[in-house]
Amino acid sequence: MKYRRFGRTELQMPVFSCGGMRYQFKWQDVPLDEVPPENQANLEATIRRSLELGIHHIETARGYGSSERQLGLVLPKIPRDQLIVQTKIAPTANPGDFVDDFHDSMSRLQLDYVDLLALHGVNTHQHLYWATRKGGCLDAARQLVDQGKVRFVGFSTHGPREVIQAAIEHDDSGGFDYVNLHWYYICQRNWPAIEAAHQRDMGVFIISPADKGGMLYRPTKQLIELCDPLHPLVFNCLFCLRRPEVHTLSLGASCPGDFDLQCSTLNLLDQADELVPTIVKRLEQALDQAVGSDIRRRFEEGLPGWSDTPGHINIGAILWLRQLLLAFDMREYAQMRYNLLGHGGHWFPGLNAQLCQQLDFTACLANSPYRDQIPAWLLDAHQQLYQAPKQRLSQS
Repeated sequence: MKYRRFGRTELQMPVFSCGGMRYQFKWQDVPLDEVPPENQANLEATIRRSLELGIHHIETARGYGSSERQLGLVLPKIPRDQLIVQTKIAPTANPGDFVDDFHDSMSRLQLDYVDLLALHGVNTHQHLYWATRKGGCLDAARQLVDQGKVRFVGFSTHGPREVIQAAIEHDDSGGFDYVNLHWYYICQRNWPAIEAAHQRDMGVFIISPADKGGMLYRPTKQLIELCDPLHPLVFNCLFCLRRPEVHTLSLGASCPGDFDLQCSTLNLLDQADELVPTIVKRLEQALDQAVGSDIRRRFEEGLPGWSDTPGHINIGAILWLRQLLLAFDMREYAQMRYNLLGHGGHWFPGLNAQLCQQLDFTACLANSPYRDQIPAWLLDAHQQLYQAPKQRLSQS
């Protein structure tokens, strides 16, 4: 395993972290006596395999159903100084509720302290306010640090970049020590936030490069060909880890065997500067051929946010998914994400393009260089991607 300094925490973080959202029994919180023995055995075997590989950062969340309770049967068996444990608690309007949730998570985990506590899902300005206002959840988390219950405080986010950067730049109460966010080849818009975090010596944890990074455990034929000689998932890991500003990638294992492919990246890290640019060039050429070079670079220019769009249509997300479909045949991924629109809440906000033919986009697209083409692109995306509505995993 390779390790990187996790920003000002000074923790030696493995470049892969064992994410806790796929090996648990259910997304609903259930009593331990309802967990099948074979599922618990699989979870423990997964943790043991993680540690064998040198992945000693175990990451979970209160919102991951039975994950914390099940880990509470495993983690206390392992010498505490051999683990970096992170859990995540959603910020609340009342910080007392946040603290109560934290203590409940600690009871589930059966630990005296966690190394990393993230305010989970700082996705909107409201969540940011609940977190950072005077006397809010960040202040409450810092009190937990003073009490020895938490070592370092960060935040996780699926939100827009302006919310992420505002959280990164928040300095009161010591600010945040680290950030969990999305960034990978198919979605690079958060790079300025990573740079801002790096300038403040924050730890940077990348969420779900295997799944949210394109369901790369089931890559399309086009991606396999374009990423040759690398597996697309290995390419994506190299793409991320090539940047020293990135410290660790979530490896959301569902079983012990799920570590193997991503960990094969480790032997290629020294070749990243040779391998990655060649593959990136091929991928960009495929995008240029599918949608046009100018459109690839500028399609988000002048677009309104979803809340400022007629019908609350998330135009930027839809055009992005359409490009992935056209260039890389990523239909399964694009359909999964597209059909979350309207059902993903603040984790994936806005609506799909079902009503696009009934709406007038003239005013909201006035600053877009593609104002005349976008309505047709939205209709095309809807016709190709719409299926029965999807739910986030935690709602299933």
